Amino acid sequence: MHTVAVVMGSKSDLPIAEKAVAVLQEYGVGAEVRVLSAHRCPEQAREFAASARESGFSVIIAAAGMAAHLAGAMAANTTLPVIGIPCRSGGLGGMDALLSTVMMPSGIPVAAVAVDGAKNAALLAVQILAVADGELARKLDEARRAETQAVLETDAQVREQFRQER
Repeated sequence: MHTVAVVMGSKSDLPIAEKAVAVLQEYGVGAEVRVLSAHRCPEQAREFAASARESGFSVIIAAAGMAAHLAGAMAANTTLPVIGIPCRSGGLGGMDALLSTVMMPSGIPVAAVAVDGAKNAALLAVQILAVADGELARKLDEARRAETQAVLETDAQVREQFRQER
């Protein structure tokens, strides 16, 4: 079974982290959730990232607001894929977190999703795992087909509604 580390900078990021965990669970992917601040407990965060592969993790999702240094701190200490979720907090609406997450130096990549984009972070983690897991790839294909069908059904309903109003 695959396991993804879902790390957050503080407990205030828990509602976002929970959304990522829920999506991972839908796909049968295990998650271990941690609170490790890149600023308040940097040694523990570094140690976690440095030992993540040996601990059985395949991907790290890091959710943080404000300065949002967590994803970068994780990526600096592992070669596992790291996905950053910038969280909305403070007066800048998450833009500070977004920029801190995406503006990584060359050689230390972090994949970033939208502010509060937990669902996409989890789906990206599943897609990474699906490269070598046919069952996960099949589940992703099924989900995409279901989403397509839902949109087409809505399209038909809207077209019919406006056809009747003419």
